[in-house]
Amino acid sequence: MSATYNELLDATIQHLENLKARGVRHIAVSPETLRALSLPPKTVSAPVAKVENPVISPAKKIAAPVSISKPAAAEISPALPGKIEPAGKPVLDPKEKAAAFAALRERALACVKCPNLASSRKNVVFGVGNIEAQLMFVGEAPGADEDAQGEPFVGAAGQLLTKIISATGLSRADVYIANILKCRPDTPGQSYGNRKPTPEEMQTCIPFLHEQIDLIKPKVIVALGGVAIEGLLNKSGIMKLRGQWQEYRGIPLMPTFHPSYLLRSPAMSEKRKVWEDMLAVMEKLGMQISEKQRNFFLKA
Repeated sequence: MSATYNELLDATIQHLENLKARGVRHIAVSPETLRALSLPPKTVSAPVAKVENPVISPAKKIAAPVSISKPAAAEISPALPGKIEPAGKPVLDPKEKAAAFAALRERALACVKCPNLASSRKNVVFGVGNIEAQLMFVGEAPGADEDAQGEPFVGAAGQLLTKIISATGLSRADVYIANILKCRPDTPGQSYGNRKPTPEEMQTCIPFLHEQIDLIKPKVIVALGGVAIEGLLNKSGIMKLRGQWQEYRGIPLMPTFHPSYLLRSPAMSEKRKVWEDMLAVMEKLGMQISEKQRNFFLKA
């Protein structure tokens, strides 16, 4: 293929990725573009794809499928966000990545797409940790403590997560921690307690998490609890999926119990299940595991 063709194709893919990051799941493509895409690459002398005004409505369907032939291109599935394969994006240098992450954070902090959450929140809880991390934890949504401090997992469940991370030999500064939702789900009429995010709230907020994962490019993701699994993989049943390797955009993903579950069910057997999941994560990352670590939470 010619260099011009590859440049045009890369530009098209980048544009589609940008649309996807903004929540667009369908695009209108002209018949002329479809005919051009059907030609062999060497005969294409015009821009490969002319994207018309994007249509955000999920009910709108594309008249005919669009196929861009490139191994690293993204496969976009509007119904299953967890099935989107990673695109062949150029690796950013540390300064570019930091700038992109800062810009993403500013967009998240200014988001008011969910008026009920924007009006009730104290802080947008974007995420915390190392943007070069090999390990990323994804939880459900901020609670009262997280909303007050603007940082994920700082309450009782967060303190337990910190202990779990420390037991692996890592620290919170070594990993990255984020949630499906960046705002605390509002609880009208309640002075305390939390509620599960709605599917609509998750669908609205998930593009921010997509971009975080795309920028960080972790080697392993740990999904904490059923809501994280539902948001990332569109699957349900944490009891069934816990401990079974999954895949998110080509990244190995380990589902495990949310730390709040261990606070409610502190039996040694339940703690051991989570620790077995973390041992599998450590092995996947090529970390050394001591005999003491292997024996955590085993009966004497």
